[in-house]
Amino acid sequence: MRVFENLNVDFMGKRKLFYYISGALILLSLIGIFVRGLQYGIDFKGGTEIGIQFTKSIEIADVRKQVEKIGLGNVEVKTFGGSTGILIRTDAQEIPQKEIPKVYERINTIISNTYPGVTATIIDTTNNSATFNFPDSSIAEVMNNKLYQAGFQTAKVSEESSNTGVVVRIGIADWIKENLTTKYTDNPFTVLKEEKVGPKIGAELKTDALLAVFLSLVVILIYLGFRFKFAFAIGAVAALFHDVFITLGLFAALYGVIPGLNLEISISIVAAFLTLTGYSINDTVIVFDRVREDVKIHKSLPLEVNINRAINKTMSRTIITGLTTFIVVIILILIGGEVLRGFAFALFIGIIIGTYSSIFVASAFVLEYDKKTKGKIEF
Repeated sequence: MRVFENLNVDFMGKRKLFYYISGALILLSLIGIFVRGLQYGIDFKGGTEIGIQFTKSIEIADVRKQVEKIGLGNVEVKTFGGSTGILIRTDAQEIPQKEIPKVYERINTIISNTYPGVTATIIDTTNNSATFNFPDSSIAEVMNNKLYQAGFQTAKVSEESSNTGVVVRIGIADWIKENLTTKYTDNPFTVLKEEKVGPKIGAELKTDALLAVFLSLVVILIYLGFRFKFAFAIGAVAALFHDVFITLGLFAALYGVIPGLNLEISISIVAAFLTLTGYSINDTVIVFDRVREDVKIHKSLPLEVNINRAINKTMSRTIITGLTTFIVVIILILIGGEVLRGFAFALFIGIIIGTYSSIFVASAFVLEYDKKTKGKIEF
């Protein structure tokens, strides 16, 4: 299949116009990042996050009001994928000590309502669990199920028939679920995801993510320096910085603007940035390969002409590859769910910016270098 087979566009002749466009995009990205800031997900800042799906539509304002009564301090509540989904996030790692008696009181209420007069003894506690001992194994079996139905994570101490102990987890997510279960008895919900990350782990992940992106750029720089010329390597890496920076700026500027689109910086978004880096550099290398071939064949032609010829020749491949990738990415945005939507959006923007930068940033940089060194690029 051939598209734009005889294309003849003077791309490099228009490069200065696109310098202004890139400059404007970078300026807007700077404003977005420094004014609005990047919103980090739980992967990087630590905390507890729970995504739940109600059976029927739910008013987020009502859920927010109920969650604020739980006593967990600063809690963020927002929609998650649609009118029936809710995402609840808090920076807290554990239930505040002042709330622990309320948790035990709620557990004891469930026990007394199920078995009036029966007393359960707490035989062990940790920061996020308590072990209850019941008078006999049959009561322990029933209470294990009852507490689980109430929203707590439970487990029997042992699988022996004589077991009388039940371990009840009393983490933040469990306390949130238990409270919402009692408030929305006519609108049951299921837990879609539940995550907990400590602040130290979050900081380490942030450092590792930055290191991963930086090292990938360094390796690409070294590889292209050997495969082509150093000017080509610098141009390609400059284009990658251009792509990642503008995409980050869009994430900052559009956060909270588009309903249902979570643009927090998480591990999956870092994976998306690395993916778009690979996509962009692949497009750039294909153009550079064709430039090298044309320079070897048409040594007497100016580099600007050879670069234009290379871009025109590879445009068919660029359009077809871009469109097929777009189809997959758009499907992910539409039906991929809340978790994949941010990842797909990063790729969506990255494909556009990456294709643009391969022509007007990477190739243009090589041409500017050639003009400044008075035509010293040879193969």
